[in-house]
This record gives sequence, structure tokens and C-alpha cells, in this order.
Amino acid sequence: MTIGHFPGALGEVLKRTGDTLAKAGEAVHMDGSQIGKVIKGTRNPSKELMRSAAEHYDDGQLYIAAAGEVTGGAFAPWLDNVDLHRASVLFKTVEEMKEVLVLSSEAPISKTADQLTESERQIMKRLLMETVEAITALTHFAAVLCKEYSFSWFATWKEHRADLKAKKYMK
Repeated sequence: MTIGHFPGALGEVLKRTGDTLAKAGEAVHMDGSQIGKVIKGTRNPSKELMRSAAEHYDDGQLYIAAAGEVTGGAFAPWLDNVDLHRASVLFKTVEEMKEVLVLSSEAPISKTADQLTESERQIMKRLLMETVEAITALTHFAAVLCKEYSFSWFATWKEHRADLKAKKYMK
């Protein structure tokens, strides 16, 4: 989901879980009527509300929507008009990754930006856009796997960060 879509994501999660506004409010330390206003779009969600709701429900869609809100849309959007069956998402993810791999072989990656011709720059732009499409597909695939097989979105990313730190890719 992109900016402005956290309310819809929260509403969808409440429908899936069967939680009332009051129960959701308790979970995020907020009055249920305020949650209702956020879902209706008459109140903007605070960063604290988004963090608390995402942590409480541990739902990939909520985390993705919150990231989109906080970054002003500079994050993979939640695709709410596609088939999110795990097999469909896998097939699309593989397709997007293949497009990146094919275009990668054409990209003049050894050149610096000032060495590129205009046509090479266009190839680099296409590679960038295909990469972003693959990131979106992979993000959805991770969210679908977490949901379908009851993996924790948060724990998955925590484990990933620990692996990166163990490999000394981050401090």
C-alpha cells in the first residue's frame, strides 16, 4: 500500500481477525472510536499507532502499509487488485526476477554514470524499474508466505538482520 492506505490495511486486518474497534484500540492503547476514525480516514494514523498495530497483528500488509506511510510512498506498495494466492505470487515473483536477470546481462554496469550514453542510461533505468518490480513481488511473496504458513513477519526480519550482522554486512 502506498501513502494514505494504512487505514484500509488496518480495516482489512480487523475483518480477517474478527477484532472489534474496541479490541484493536486496547491492543494499541487507543480508544476504539479513534481506531474507527483512522479506518474511515477522518483521522491520520500516527507513527506510534502504525507501529503498535503492525507489531500487535504481526501482519505483512500492515507493516508494508506503515512503511509506505512513513516514507511518503517510497516503499513497495501493497497490491490490492491482484491474485494473492501463494502460487500466483510465486509465479509472478519468478517472472519479475527473470526480467531483472535478463536485463542485467545487457546493462553496462561497469560504467560510471558520466560514461553512459543516453541509450545505456535508458537500459539502466529499465533495470532499476525491473528491480523495483521484483522487490515489490518478493515483498508480497514474503508477506503471503508469512500469512499462509503462520510465520511471524517481524521475527523473519529480525532473523534476517541477525544473519546480516553475523556476516558483518551491518554493524
